[in-house]
Amino acid sequence: MTKEFKGKLFVFSAPSGSGKTTIVRHLLKQERFGLEFSISATSRDPRSNEVDGEDYYFISAKDFKQKIKNEEFLEWEEVYMNNFYGTLKTEIERIWALGKHVIFDIDVRGGLRIKEKFPEETLAVFVKPPDINELLRRLKSRGEESEEKIASRIAKAPIELATAPMFDKIIKNYDLKVALQEAEDLVDEFLGLDKASQKE
Repeated sequence: MTKEFKGKLFVFSAPSGSGKTTIVRHLLKQERFGLEFSISATSRDPRSNEVDGEDYYFISAKDFKQKIKNEEFLEWEEVYMNNFYGTLKTEIERIWALGKHVIFDIDVRGGLRIKEKFPEETLAVFVKPPDINELLRRLKSRGEESEEKIASRIAKAPIELATAPMFDKIIKNYDLKVALQEAEDLVDEFLGLDKASQKE
């Protein structure tokens, strides 16, 4: 009987606008890493361009609460009243069953909870923006959210930035090209691919 594959977990957390999603998408394209994106579950309604099972697993608040009760989540959070987000344990099992490593684009609290539950298997990376003003500029340039939503994200940023020392590594995303290379190097090192290439 073959031994069940237990892969690594790569957590990327940051305030909104720091560039973590861009970094995660870049890493997913690097086939040598064998990464698969962890799809979160949420109780909020899907947006017009979102697909169930691709962007999120959309479930009702009632079902979400039942799954919390059944301890089906690796981590979860109630962001607003009855607006839940979380990572199902079955999602990690799904990815490991594919023989792949898991990569998360997740909020800081969720990221630290995953590190706490899988301390040896997890590399937790915090993506740091140059400063709050740059964060504000990036969020506004997206043109996707109201001024009120942007203000709430900016208000949350100092609290999130304060958690940076609790992560294994910090990537300062001042220059995207440099940050992408740094992210690749961290994954290479954690998977031991840098040592493997040195032996060849």
